[in-house]
Amino acid sequence: MLNISNNKKARLEAVAHYSTIRQLAQRPHYKVLNRIIAGLSLLAVLFLFLPWTQNISGTGAVTTLKPDQRPQTIHTAIPGRIERWYVNEGDFVEKGDTILFISEIKEDYFDPNLVENTKQQVDAKKNALSSYDGKVDALESQMAALANEKGLKIQQARNKIRQSLLKVKSDSIDLEAVKTQLRIATTQYDRSVQLNKEGLKPLTDVEEKRLKLQDAQAKIITQENKLLTAKNELINAQVEINRITAEYSEKISKSNSDKFTALSSQFDTEAQVNKLENQFVNYSIRNGMYYIKAPQDGYVNRALQSGVGETIKEGTPIVSIMPAQYDIAVETYVRPIDLPLLKKGDEIRVWFDGWPTIVFSGWPDMSYGTFGGRVVAIENFISPNGKYRVLIAPDKAEAPWPKQLSIGAGAQTIALLDTVPVWFEIWRTLNGFPPNYYQKSEGNTKEKDK
Repeated sequence: MLNISNNKKARLEAVAHYSTIRQLAQRPHYKVLNRIIAGLSLLAVLFLFLPWTQNISGTGAVTTLKPDQRPQTIHTAIPGRIERWYVNEGDFVEKGDTILFISEIKEDYFDPNLVENTKQQVDAKKNALSSYDGKVDALESQMAALANEKGLKIQQARNKIRQSLLKVKSDSIDLEAVKTQLRIATTQYDRSVQLNKEGLKPLTDVEEKRLKLQDAQAKIITQENKLLTAKNELINAQVEINRITAEYSEKISKSNSDKFTALSSQFDTEAQVNKLENQFVNYSIRNGMYYIKAPQDGYVNRALQSGVGETIKEGTPIVSIMPAQYDIAVETYVRPIDLPLLKKGDEIRVWFDGWPTIVFSGWPDMSYGTFGGRVVAIENFISPNGKYRVLIAPDKAEAPWPKQLSIGAGAQTIALLDTVPVWFEIWRTLNGFPPNYYQKSEGNTKEKDK
């Protein structure tokens, strides 16, 4: 059972005397087979120590580097009816070329002279606005004239007050003079009466002094009347100032009210002018939207609407266009577990469907038909297919990508990571470990950029 007896050796020695057995033992191919097995085992051991480049594989398609270079759909901005097509599928169009003409279907815009009529309304409102400007200027001039006239009237009234004051003062002085004369006349009369009693003055002299006294008494009454008249004139002059102030304040207030009324109408008319101008511009722009034009140079891929007379809504897709000039790129998708291993600027090997290719993922230098690329963008949100989108641009330091590539063609990608021995990669794969995260040094990156 344990094969520790000498029976096997005894049996071999027992049959060794046969010539056939001796010939079989001396055949040379056994030695060759042993050597081949030993050599293959040695090569297998050596193979385990060969370098292997870890990588992340992905599947994607050819696209463009910039969003404005990708196939786009042209939509209509307004509803309408298809009247005429100017292009066919596959035609090349330049920016601004007319693709389609549509007619109006909304009753608010049926008038063929809508823009001209709106322009006339704008001009009429502008003329009305100018009239209000003239009215406001006239009212301001009227207010200025009233203010000037008020100042002159008040100045005239003040001069009259000064005259009245001077007259009151003059009449007061005259009254005092008359009073003095009355006192003198009274004194003289009393003295004449006394002298007449003493026999020193005749009676005629007494009568003369009485006349003078009566005349002085009459003058004082007249002078008092003049003084009262002068004071009344002063009061009237003061009242006149108040009347003038009230009168012209009323006139100026009325003119100011008319001015603000005109300004209100002016602002309302100005708002109407702005509204009409807005409508005029909108109508003008809408007229230009009847002709659907190409936004950039490109080829008409497909007409999404067909026929003439078909009614379409705003935002309806009309045709799809492929830009004529674009920078090619590849969008690939990687698993979420591999996303942390990628960053912008990483080297990527790309090969395309239909392009002769021999790929050794672990030895990229030995691959044939692959092209160099670098990561330019990594999507931060997972795609519907459960993977993350990565955008790859051609590597300018390597051979250019084929010009025959078309947008949408399939592509395969390999992101190059760390270089490890084959045995380590086999061990990592059997254990389900992720690839090593390889962070390039700044020095190596700068040298490669140079």
